[in-house]
Amino acid sequence: MQFHHHGYVPTDPRLQTAAGAGLARPDEIPDEVDVLIVGAGPAGMLLAAQLAQFPTIVTRIVERRPGRLEIGQADGIQARTVETFQAFGFAERIAEEAYRISEVNFWAPDPAHPSRITRTARTDDDPAGLSEFPHLVVNQARVLDYLAEAASNAPARVSVDYGVEFVDLTVGADGAPVEVELREHDPAGVSRTRRIRARYVVGCDGARSRVRESIGRSYTGGAAMHAWGVMDVLAVTDFPDVRLKCAIQSQAGSILLIPREGGFLVRMYVDLGDVPAHDRGAVRSTPLADIVRRAQAILHPYTLDVRDVAWWSVYEVGHRVVDRFDDATEGEVRLPRVFICGDACHTHSAKAGQGMNVSMQDAFNLGWKLGSVLDGRAPASLLRTYSEERREVAVDLIEFDKQWSSLMAQGAEDADDPDTLATFYTSNAEFAAGFMTRYRPSMITGDDAHQHLAAGFPIGKRFRSAPVIRVADATPRQLGHHARADGRWRLYAFADRDGSALREWAGWLRDSADSPVRRTMRPDADLDRVFDVKVVFQQRHDDLGLLDAPAVFLPQVGPFGLTDYEKVYAADESADIFDLRTIDRSGVVVVVRPDQYVANVLPFSARDELSAFFAACLASATRRSPERE
Repeated sequence: MQFHHHGYVPTDPRLQTAAGAGLARPDEIPDEVDVLIVGAGPAGMLLAAQLAQFPTIVTRIVERRPGRLEIGQADGIQARTVETFQAFGFAERIAEEAYRISEVNFWAPDPAHPSRITRTARTDDDPAGLSEFPHLVVNQARVLDYLAEAASNAPARVSVDYGVEFVDLTVGADGAPVEVELREHDPAGVSRTRRIRARYVVGCDGARSRVRESIGRSYTGGAAMHAWGVMDVLAVTDFPDVRLKCAIQSQAGSILLIPREGGFLVRMYVDLGDVPAHDRGAVRSTPLADIVRRAQAILHPYTLDVRDVAWWSVYEVGHRVVDRFDDATEGEVRLPRVFICGDACHTHSAKAGQGMNVSMQDAFNLGWKLGSVLDGRAPASLLRTYSEERREVAVDLIEFDKQWSSLMAQGAEDADDPDTLATFYTSNAEFAAGFMTRYRPSMITGDDAHQHLAAGFPIGKRFRSAPVIRVADATPRQLGHHARADGRWRLYAFADRDGSALREWAGWLRDSADSPVRRTMRPDADLDRVFDVKVVFQQRHDDLGLLDAPAVFLPQVGPFGLTDYEKVYAADESADIFDLRTIDRSGVVVVVRPDQYVANVLPFSARDELSAFFAACLASATRRSPERE
């Protein structure tokens, strides 16, 4: 965390990051806003936290609930999501209160006594060491609390307008604002309807999304005709793995057992079997007592004495996705004005622990793009990439979830191999952890012409951190952990052996009119307003002189023009990043998007290519954004 560069901060710096910046947020929703977010679930709150980083953008988020969510349905937090939380500044705090999944165990019928279950496999949750971050379990309500804090402390000071219901919208012609009808409910139960105008509207309002309906989008896909009961319980049991994540298959059915935070609470997804075609939702009326009895039968010979139930529900597995995640039409000239995120555009089972995570990644993908366009950093055509990128992710997710759900639901006697479930889980660990997303070439993701220069940073995949030494204070750091969800692009320069090629490139980047840094720099702004530029040298940190680094890596920031010393790094001898990530020692630039995905890999000599790449996706500071004209 960096602070004091705008003046001395005498209290908690998290509460002062917005001091002297941002907008005076009125209590009443203005008649005109830049972005209206509908729904304060995980997607909506992460989107609000991201847009709150842009102090000139008026963002409001409305939620029909009267107040804060107290208990949520989702609970699994992938390592990729924890990486994202690091960018918002609360990964360590939420990890401290969460349950950490380190091992997944598998149980099946004992071959000698098939009516009894026995442990068949133990697997590491992250056998390949995909991330330094853990896989967590924490209630959705607490995730929303942390995101709400991040949004309210950020420069634009965004908070939720509770008791406000979305009714309908009309998209104006020729780029005119979207007309939105809202219904406001006060604590006394009095309602009033009003209309506001928004440049953009984002529906994060769940599977029954009214925003989705208002733009004429609908799901394709259907139900798998299989039901599950889910319950969060406080129980006494002699099942030995009650504090480990377990996939349990027995002759009586299946359970996915997930320990919850706090040391005592346990979630159980209990197989209720196939649903008849004529059921018409009757299975959702299954009594809690029946779910408990089914769980007890599945766990035999172990006992389960449920003492309290914090929450429970019954659901049918459904796999559905919308054809587009915005209001534009394929090939249409008009740019999108309305977007949908999360369950509003894709639904699936809860057992793979993907839903909340993928929803928040939808929002992370969209948030920096909206912020960049409205702030004048990028052309509005950037917004087309949201649906193109995220729908493909949703389709892959549904295919994965179909396979996982099918394997979990099949009877133990139907399995060809008792280790089938464990084998599937371990072979798909990268997907389950959130790291299989790979964006295709586009205006914000380059091709692989120079991929060989940094093979460990695959273009289109998330930037994978690695240990380095910060030269200024000789402290070990993770290179990726310094990146914040501030809408900036990252340029990581990995120096050549003697630094000569690096210095030529760094001088060009800082001073040339063709440089993307110079082309996007406003006269009254810091050098690093759009780009966060860092260098990693091959030498030991104590063989380097901090102030000998090229000036672009020592920018002057804030009203006092203070030097930022936290952009110069050296390889860590104990875990050399050049070796870990297969980085060519002749030098290379790794370009990383604001949502932490690798956008390009280029040699220092490819200056024209770097300029051309950013000319396509970033606006020059000398021309105003169409959104502000």
